[in-house]
Amino acid sequence: MDAADPATDDAVTSGSDSAADERTQPGEDGPGDSAPKQKNQRSFWKELPILIGIALVLALLIKTFLVQAFSIPSDSMQNTLQQGDRVLVDKLTPWFGSEPERGEVVVFHDPSQWLAGEPTADPNAIQTFLSWIGLMPSAEEKDLIKRVIGVGGDTVECKGTGPVKVNGKALSESSYVYPGNTPCTVDDIGGQFKVKVPEGYIWVMGDHRQNSRDSRYNQDDKYHGMVPVDEVVGRAIVKAWPINRWGTLPVPDTFDQDLSTRSAASTTLSTAPQGLALAAAVPVVLWRRRRIEPAETR
Repeated sequence: MDAADPATDDAVTSGSDSAADERTQPGEDGPGDSAPKQKNQRSFWKELPILIGIALVLALLIKTFLVQAFSIPSDSMQNTLQQGDRVLVDKLTPWFGSEPERGEVVVFHDPSQWLAGEPTADPNAIQTFLSWIGLMPSAEEKDLIKRVIGVGGDTVECKGTGPVKVNGKALSESSYVYPGNTPCTVDDIGGQFKVKVPEGYIWVMGDHRQNSRDSRYNQDDKYHGMVPVDEVVGRAIVKAWPINRWGTLPVPDTFDQDLSTRSAASTTLSTAPQGLALAAAVPVVLWRRRRIEPAETR
């Protein structure tokens, strides 16, 4: 190689050659520049309000359409739920036409002044904000939480010490009724009831039967103690707080039995199907014999 070669290589790496300077205009990257230009990044403090806004919108959407947290204000659902527990309520499935089923624990708006006379909380600004995004219950909303015992078309009845019956089938409620409670004793109404649940309504009862002003106590209201399905907010699915009480809220096994009104009707019809068939067949047989005998005589 000639003596000019090292000088040429040095000019490529350092960018000091006059020819290279002519090719590179001010403000432009030269062919030897490999470092990318740094873009100005937005300040974290400028992005923070945007992130908070997005989080609030998501929280509001979740509260409105998916899941909402509710606080248990009384002992009416002991021991399933304790006062102060936080439960998560599924609000999504009602949007798809799902209706409450027997055995579910549901939250519903006060149907007909069930909470009349109850003290009303006076929340501060922080509590109001937290309730708006679904992290605290709203003081303005009058909601209750009970267990569904009967749905539209059911006959629910109970006498004395029980058991509660749905369409003539007895419920075994020891797994969720408060220990020591009788299933249905209500002193104010003589300790017995028998109701027919209209379509579009549900009959609800608290698990702490002697400490729950539920459908039994409100039979004189305009709905006769029933709760319109349209007033149901959703099903309570999880005990979320306190953490040592975390757990799901499944439907008790006693509701796995066939409690439908069809079962009672089918049982009645099945008691003597052979007798009914025979009674219906006799006139047909006699009629056929009368038509055949003259033909054989001829």
